[in-house]
Amino acid sequence: MADTQGTPQGTGNAWRNNPYAASRSYDAAGGTVAAYDGVLTKRFIAFLIDLVVLSVPVVLVTLFIAVFGIVTLGLGWALFWLVSPFSVIWALVYYGASLGGRHAATVGMRILGIHMETLSGNRPYFLLGVAHAIAYWVSVSFLTPLVVIVGLFNRRKQLLHDLVLGTVVVNSWRPL
Repeated sequence: MADTQGTPQGTGNAWRNNPYAASRSYDAAGGTVAAYDGVLTKRFIAFLIDLVVLSVPVVLVTLFIAVFGIVTLGLGWALFWLVSPFSVIWALVYYGASLGGRHAATVGMRILGIHMETLSGNRPYFLLGVAHAIAYWVSVSFLTPLVVIVGLFNRRKQLLHDLVLGTVVVNSWRPL
């Protein structure tokens, strides 16, 4: 099922579900407009979808501990302190594995047709996904309005943590 249209002969690395079939780098002028069309809105909606995806396992663990506490006559409720560290570890693994994975996108990003790339056009890796999540949560915690304002005035629609890490979020289905 190779889709070799638009790729140099002999490369053989272009697949229909591979947004990185043809590596491209982004120029300082901001690249093509189609690559960034509606990305900020899609990122916001994808973030809300990802919050639901992240919260489901946390709610299930909390319910398990609550029921376990009832069965053990209150002794199991001592495990509630594990919910907070579990939430942080789960979020870091989720973002690291999804952004650094094959599709370079979280579940919400894949639903909305966007993915993350480095400015050189390469695929992000696990630690970059983890760093992206940490930088996002830290920047939103301290600089909430600045994070959004930077995205409104940037040609590539990069948020503050994208600028720091050298990443860009682009539409997956766009002309090359």
